[in-house]
Amino acid sequence: MRDRSEPLDEHELIARGRAIVDANLYLVLGTADAEGRPWVSPVYFAPDGYRDFYWVSRPERTHSQNIEQRPEISIVVFDSSVPISTGQAVYMSAVAQQLAGDEREPAIDVFSRRSLSHGGVEWSVGDVEAPARLRLYRARALYQYVLNADDNRIPVTLW
Repeated sequence: MRDRSEPLDEHELIARGRAIVDANLYLVLGTADAEGRPWVSPVYFAPDGYRDFYWVSRPERTHSQNIEQRPEISIVVFDSSVPISTGQAVYMSAVAQQLAGDEREPAIDVFSRRSLSHGGVEWSVGDVEAPARLRLYRARALYQYVLNADDNRIPVTLW
């Protein structure tokens, strides 16, 4: 087991960040409305290349409405089941949007594959366009961070 005081190099930090994304099913979206009131929401997600993150949601939900008003968001991916003082996370600043048109096909394929791999259902574009209730969203990470041995956020690029 690694000594927690021993520093991690950049490759180890990237590997840690990717492992966290790969191992977890939910991310927490941090959004804000036009007045800056914060709102957080956990969503099941599918990553694509560690930069793009997809989820489905109803457009009338608070986080979806916030994204329409203010697309700049924050994200954290973490495992809440680990013992106290052992938690690790990936923190991100991102830009989010509801996908439309031709952008949806490759994105829903990524989402569907991950859903099936976790025992969920297969998804198609028809599941995320009117008259369906859900829409497909993407967050594109701008900045990513993981914690070092001193619990400081260290910038990394996972993609």
